[in-house]
Amino acid sequence: MRVIKIGGNELDQPEFLPRLARLIAKLYEPVVIVHGGGRAIADLQARLGLKTRKVDGLRVTDAASLTVAQMVLSGQVNKEIVSALLAVGVNAVGLSGVDGGLLRCRPKKHPTTDLGFVGEVTQVQVSLLQMLWQKGITAVISPISLGENGRPYNVNADEAASAIAAALPAHLLDFISNVPGILHHNQLIPQLTPQETENLIATGIIRDGMIPKARAALSALLHGVSNVRIVNLDGLVGTGGTLFINNLEEPCIQEEI
Repeated sequence: MRVIKIGGNELDQPEFLPRLARLIAKLYEPVVIVHGGGRAIADLQARLGLKTRKVDGLRVTDAASLTVAQMVLSGQVNKEIVSALLAVGVNAVGLSGVDGGLLRCRPKKHPTTDLGFVGEVTQVQVSLLQMLWQKGITAVISPISLGENGRPYNVNADEAASAIAAALPAHLLDFISNVPGILHHNQLIPQLTPQETENLIATGIIRDGMIPKARAALSALLHGVSNVRIVNLDGLVGTGGTLFINNLEEPCIQEEI
């Protein structure tokens, strides 16, 4: 089982979805796709006169912003991805974390800011995903999740992908970015340990939206996902990107196509 997370920056590129769909059509193992859609959310917020605010890469979400996030993520973006997959013969279905109670969450705490309707995943309904892949169906998942109080919450897509990969468990989790991996002085860092990653966050080399991505990668690694990468679409096949490893482990990623 392989989990692939894609985000809004990538989805803005006209050829990204057709290329991704063609690559996924060639994979022999089951795939779960988790997606964000940050730019599309920000664009609709701006048109509606709502301000976008982020803290450590997390979108502060009030009630109005949550409505926008649901419209964009579970509606527009989700169906664009499903359509691209169907166009190349991949049997795909779009879900949000609310559907079937797929992703349960609780409010996410931040030391300095009230994030509003932002959640963190506490439970993944793995049986629903198993049922789909047993029927040859690729799940495309919006990270809007179901809170303990029965209300939907906006969950960071990187964190949702990490939770899903750990729960399955997946043998490979790819965070697809618009850059080839973690960069320092425009040079790719091929692998990082947890301590090295935290040092790069502390020194500002990893910053903004890359912070939740890197921390989600570390969380997946901690919870048993053996191969976790940040990579761009060009590096998706083979051993490209930045691979996160435990201090004493050797990378064991293999080409999947």
